[in-house]
Amino acid sequence: MTQKIALYPGSFDPVHYGHIDIAQRAAAIFDHVIVAVYESPKKPLLFSPQERVAMLTVAMAHLPNVTVRSYRGLTVKFARSQGAHVLVRGLRVISDFEMEYQMALTNQQLGPDIDTICLMTRYEYAFLSASLVKEVFAAGGDVSQMTPPVVVEALLKKLGPRNANGVEVPSIML
Repeated sequence: MTQKIALYPGSFDPVHYGHIDIAQRAAAIFDHVIVAVYESPKKPLLFSPQERVAMLTVAMAHLPNVTVRSYRGLTVKFARSQGAHVLVRGLRVISDFEMEYQMALTNQQLGPDIDTICLMTRYEYAFLSASLVKEVFAAGGDVSQMTPPVVVEALLKKLGPRNANGVEVPSIML
């Protein structure tokens, strides 16, 4: 009997609890889920592929049937190389649907053997995005309810501590 393997691709810059929720739910459906970190999306990134893989590996450690890998190039080609026949995508809001639909149709054209399933986000994560996490942190907000401790630590290391005005706090003041 062959394993049902799914690929959950994204930039994950950085991973947040919405991403983790989608991965957990996919892990309950499929025998194995590969969380695939796309190395070079067309949007500006804060973290390197290696940093994103490291954060995701810690964040997904509680899921024994989930592995984290980075990739470049076409998602359908990477999926095939990993033995995955399903792409998992998360939908937060209605505006996500149009983009995900277009991407699913493109992937279907490029790889007719690869299906896409979309999991609706849980209500409590509908507002979350990686961009929002970075923006809130940069402005001095607490992101500990949005993302795992490993990400908070990485943000502190990358951007330094912030005060309520988003200004870096000198370490002597901490």
